[in-house]
Amino acid sequence: MGLKIIVLAKQVPDTRNVGKDAMKADGTVNRAALPAIFNPEDLNALEQALRLKDRYKGSELTILTMGPGRAADVIREGLYRGADKGYLLTDRAFAGSDTLATSYAISCAIKKIKSYDIIIAGRQAIDGDTAQVGPQVAEKLNLPQITYAEKINAADNGKISVLRRLERGVETVEAPLPCLITVNASAPDCRPRNAKRVMKYKHAKTITETQDQSVDYIDLSADRPYLKIEEWSVNDIETDMQWLGLTGSPTKVKKIENVVFQAKESKLISNSENELEELIVELIENHTIG
Repeated sequence: MGLKIIVLAKQVPDTRNVGKDAMKADGTVNRAALPAIFNPEDLNALEQALRLKDRYKGSELTILTMGPGRAADVIREGLYRGADKGYLLTDRAFAGSDTLATSYAISCAIKKIKSYDIIIAGRQAIDGDTAQVGPQVAEKLNLPQITYAEKINAADNGKISVLRRLERGVETVEAPLPCLITVNASAPDCRPRNAKRVMKYKHAKTITETQDQSVDYIDLSADRPYLKIEEWSVNDIETDMQWLGLTGSPTKVKKIENVVFQAKESKLISNSENELEELIVELIENHTIG
């Protein structure tokens, strides 16, 4: 019997390659200076979902993301790798949302989707590193949750078995379905794009993207409904506006500092054990380590 799987994904600035122009004068992130990418741990989550889809025939995999119009790229990436469809939450009312407001919007969207067995997300996003959205969504939907997942072993007979990677070891836990799971970066990397799926879904677009194109894709979308990426606003998911955006975000940033590390001095050493030992002693004495 097939599973209904929802993968929560996010488009993030690539903070792994931060340059001198990555911060604005006011201390905020200059997103225009950083390429937008599929959040890395969400790709690990997508791979776990795809493995479930491969194992349980008849399964359906949906990508759900929240962001500006360009975040539809994340959904297309999911389609290229094996997802079946996607939903984009996009509205100016979502701007400025912290984890609480974000999880509220996502939970409202999932309630609208209605049918699901497993929700899978990356442990955290590299632009925030809070690891809060997944667990908060689970709480708002009153679902059991398993965090720090490294491998989903099985999803049979109304329950799921998951291998968790913890700081000092691993453990296997079970939970009833439906369930929400967050996946570690230690989980297997996501498979690459499938060339046939790229050709099939390269024209998959939201209604806004279709309207903005100089080429008319409306007839193409009508003939091939799988090319339509659903686009939902706050009104489509029946939200309470007081819980969205800046109004619904109790988290307030008090201060941001742009810290630049500079090498003041360097020291060349050979690979001899004596020199390595002397360096370690020196670093311990000046409290660089230890």
